[in-house]
Amino acid sequence: MLPFAACAERGRKEKTRNTRSIGECHLTKFVQKGIIAAEVENVPEDKTVAQNRKARHEYFILDSFETGIVLSGTEIKSVREGRVNLKDGFAAVEKGELWLYNVHISPYEKGTIYNKDPMRARKLLVHKSDIRRLVEKTREKGLTLVPLKMYLKEGRLAKVELAVAKGKQLHDKRDSAAERDAERAMSRARRREERGEY
Repeated sequence: MLPFAACAERGRKEKTRNTRSIGECHLTKFVQKGIIAAEVENVPEDKTVAQNRKARHEYFILDSFETGIVLSGTEIKSVREGRVNLKDGFAAVEKGELWLYNVHISPYEKGTIYNKDPMRARKLLVHKSDIRRLVEKTREKGLTLVPLKMYLKEGRLAKVELAVAKGKQLHDKRDSAAERDAERAMSRARRREERGEY
């Protein structure tokens, strides 16, 4: 391993913005010391493509986690355009693999014979240990796996935020609606008070 100073000098000589080309160096230590702050690339933020607002209304969200998703070439192009609907989507474990169902990804306009069925089942990428844990959780009465949102991580990889959720009964929905209305009324009252209106 190169000493920090030699490694920083090597990075300056190469005049590269690619952090990997510096080699064996510990770039994080340089950034902390402020030696080669200019060498660090700006990582693009996650771009949310679609959200499932209905899920938060219909279910109690107990736990959520990130999964990868297997998409074809034309599907990822449609996802980048934001042409995804998660409204009726759900996930299930079949033969030791996690699959996403009822998620509509519109066919890509410029894709001809390569377009896939918009409602086809799509494989989710999760570790085996996580799949075993999900199987145990979903065996409990009333628990299901629901997609909350689909996003592009660092602007390039499609990811799905999946939640272990429990369905709400009608009275639960009324209670949550009443809580939401009460919070809105309190925030309105606070704003009026701040403005001096009574």
